[in-house]
Amino acid sequence: MTTEVQQILEELKVIKIDLNFIKKHMFDPDTIITPEEIKTYKQSMNELKEGKTTSLSQLKKELRL
Repeated sequence: MTTEVQQILEELKVIKIDLNFIKKHMFDPDTIITPEEIKTYKQSMNELKEGKTTSLSQLKKELRL
């Protein structure tokens, strides 16, 4: 193997190591909840506890689906 090919292979190994590190430490942006989403969630949980919600099955009956 030529020196140039060996250098390319070595660089690829380093890139692969870096890529594996990035994959392992990357976060899922969908797991972050905004203050507005927290507020909406709390409001919906209160409405559920107070019986102000409609179940999906009941909604389907009402809409004749």
